Amino acid sequence: MNTSVTNDYASSSPALVMGANGFMGSHVTRLLVAQGRSVRAMVRPTSDLSALEGLNIEICYGDISDSDSVRAAMRGCGSIFYNVVDTRAWLVDSTPLYRTNVDGLANVLDAAVAENITRFVFTSSMVTLPRHSGSPAQEDQAFDWWDEAPDYVKTRVLAEKAVTDAVSERGLPAVMLCVANTYGPDDFGPTPHGNALWQATKRKNTALDCSLPTVDVRDAAQACLLAETKGRIGERYAIVSECLRQQDFYAMAAESMGSEKPAVLSMRKAYVFATIAEVINRLRGIKDAKFCRTSMFLSEAFGPMNHAKAAAELGWAPRPLSETVSDAIAWYRNHNP
Repeated sequence: MNTSVTNDYASSSPALVMGANGFMGSHVTRLLVAQGRSVRAMVRPTSDLSALEGLNIEICYGDISDSDSVRAAMRGCGSIFYNVVDTRAWLVDSTPLYRTNVDGLANVLDAAVAENITRFVFTSSMVTLPRHSGSPAQEDQAFDWWDEAPDYVKTRVLAEKAVTDAVSERGLPAVMLCVANTYGPDDFGPTPHGNALWQATKRKNTALDCSLPTVDVRDAAQACLLAETKGRIGERYAIVSECLRQQDFYAMAAESMGSEKPAVLSMRKAYVFATIAEVINRLRGIKDAKFCRTSMFLSEAFGPMNHAKAAAELGWAPRPLSETVSDAIAWYRNHNP
């Protein structure tokens, strides 16, 4: 099995970005366009394409649940950059998470094998890394917290396993990236965590007393392109820049706006408040509120992570977090008058 992709081949065949309108996918798309690549972007018919505005790309409408549209999008492409994910860990009914993150991916993997694509770069998540290793988590260690994990995490672990199985059993030339919380400019969504950072600059959000692994979305996108040409098939790479306390991260953002540091809430109190909120929401018939115990658990579930493998094998070098915060806040300020 070939373990590398030549730049000549990558340039001659269109690259397909699946989930191209999202935060991560749009940045991957921008980088490919900047390299002069031919890019096909697969999005749903109902997708907001603000993040892709002005880019010279081919838009292909489809859905990962529809095998025919997936095959049509892939036809003639060389590399696939997969960024489709349902991140709504707070859903009371986790069925949509499994439908997208596991079942939809299965359709895509089947099509990728059938179409003989050159490289499949899979954007996975830091949630698939171990929690109890006693040292900074790294990708060569096995996932070790299935019994504690909420359904969102389980779907991500199952997704990675599906990709790994496709590599070993069907020869899929895939590389996986375990990406930390992404921050940076061009967050058109915005993402919940990006919006929380912005709100913290206006003292409209409280910081939790928890650890926060971060990465600039532009650096994460760069890691995808590096993985295409330098990543080893079947391997996964931790894509994380810095890990710090959430209150320190929010304080950096507030300082960049000349604002006071946000208040800090202990995790013990956060769980109490989340429990009360769940009871009230249940009585009111409100479902799928983001402020819940699952969200609190995932807020404190992760600690330091080691990206040495990505640095050594991919040549990946993330920028300082201060630059990420500065650029992100400048973008939110310009787009949220």
